[in-house]
Amino acid sequence: MFFVFSIQAQEFSRKDSLRGNLTPVRTCYDVTFYNLFLIIDIPEKSIEKSYNEIHFTATESFETFQIDLANNLDVMKIEFEDGELKFKREFDAVFVYFPRIINKQEQTKIKVWYAGYPREAVNAPWDGGFSWEKDKNGKDWIGVSCQGLGSSTWWPCKDHQSDEPDSMRITCCAKYPNKIIANGNLRKDTAIWSNYLECWLNQSEWFVSYPINNYNVTLNIGDYTHFSDEYVSDKDTLQLDYYVLSGNEEKAKEHFKQVKPMMSCFENYFGKYPFWNDGYALVETPYLGMEHQSAIAYGNDYLPGYHGSTSFIDGLTFDFIIVHESGHEWWGNSITTNDIADMWVHEGFCTYSEVLYVECMYGYDAMLSYVNNQKRSVRNDKPVVGHYHVNHEGSSDMYNKGSLMLHTLRSLIDDDKLWFEIIMGISNDFKYQTIDGQDIIDYINEKSGKDFKVFFNQYLENKEIPEFQYKLIKNGRDITLMYRWDAIAKFDMPILINTGLEDFWIYPNNNWKERNLGKFDMYDFRVVAELFYINIKKIK
Repeated sequence: MFFVFSIQAQEFSRKDSLRGNLTPVRTCYDVTFYNLFLIIDIPEKSIEKSYNEIHFTATESFETFQIDLANNLDVMKIEFEDGELKFKREFDAVFVYFPRIINKQEQTKIKVWYAGYPREAVNAPWDGGFSWEKDKNGKDWIGVSCQGLGSSTWWPCKDHQSDEPDSMRITCCAKYPNKIIANGNLRKDTAIWSNYLECWLNQSEWFVSYPINNYNVTLNIGDYTHFSDEYVSDKDTLQLDYYVLSGNEEKAKEHFKQVKPMMSCFENYFGKYPFWNDGYALVETPYLGMEHQSAIAYGNDYLPGYHGSTSFIDGLTFDFIIVHESGHEWWGNSITTNDIADMWVHEGFCTYSEVLYVECMYGYDAMLSYVNNQKRSVRNDKPVVGHYHVNHEGSSDMYNKGSLMLHTLRSLIDDDKLWFEIIMGISNDFKYQTIDGQDIIDYINEKSGKDFKVFFNQYLENKEIPEFQYKLIKNGRDITLMYRWDAIAKFDMPILINTGLEDFWIYPNNNWKERNLGKFDMYDFRVVAELFYINIKKIK
């Protein structure tokens, strides 16, 4: 997702812990497959008698485990083998009691029947849920977004990013002739009669053949038309599917020509599109955008920039939503963090993917301008890393500050061949995995041969950015530079300076240092600030 600014005090409760913490009743099982079946009553804005089959492998022997479903939705019954299971609800957690021990390594399943009125989105996708809208022709247009809130706001699951099913089936019924678009590949559409709803329904079955994090699962219902294209790479063909509202097909065909050059750029930096067999799709939505895996939500109204604002993308003309949300297919969808406190991995790397896209399409100088344009959106209001185990994200600075941190890191590594090998390596070596932010830091340290522990601590765990302080002192015809970092303890990041004659590295730390720079016009002195995200203060 893309950022929105928010500053608020945060207190944590038992409800937060039940949602965000990996207790033994959650770690005792590993989800392998979800078989989700829903009936959507559009006039009622409700989910009627629906179910999710949760297939799992026991990682420990147990008799009780936790699943999750928002308290405003009713659990009707939970089936297991030939009977029904007892359960108890606490906030949005559902504790399920088995009549026997589920033995370690046992593979089995439960079937959770549920119904109710799912949360209606207030300001999707940032404050998500179901968006019940009408298109310009007055026809129903419905989308679902739930990042942060969690998928348990509309279907029962183990709602924690650390556990992804290996694959998933999504079957949805809604009033005919509405089209239903979900993740993965469409297997079949079937018209069925509903005695309960007293109308014909379109029953649409979709299948996801890769691991998928829960907040990426989505539904889109409306008067859609479909067209497709192909992206060819190394004699392999990726299906490109586009689902747009009726009447927008010609406009979309022209606008979505951006996709194939973008795909080529991202493939160059991050490797092959990770969900090749499921294809790539853009789905027009009543909200701005979201990185739903293989069914990216697109609501930018075929405009350049951020809903028409090109200053947001440094005066360029590409569609920000297409590029940013597509970048998430690698960063967030293929690689997912175990805890949303580490969402900087998703959003920082994805925002940095915009920077690399600009470098690929427009050149190095345009890239420098673009990434430095991101500085104006950083607030430095609180740390980028959130609180662990309570479903808490850090500052929205995880987007642009995260990107600028990576840009700074590229400058520090000072070897583009190695830098791009590291980026490609992260994308490939952690593909289809859930990871911790520390895994990424350790990987960068190992591959670069440098210790960036203090660097990451400064940028991720402290709200302030480092300040480079300096004085220029004239000694006869020579100039002496006095310099230091005002930053966390042991911060010793080198930076480039320029005297008007040449660039060269200096190595400040928390203590004042001095260096004789020789003869030059002191008014020509500058820090090569475009390569770093720092504050600069000249001491008089």
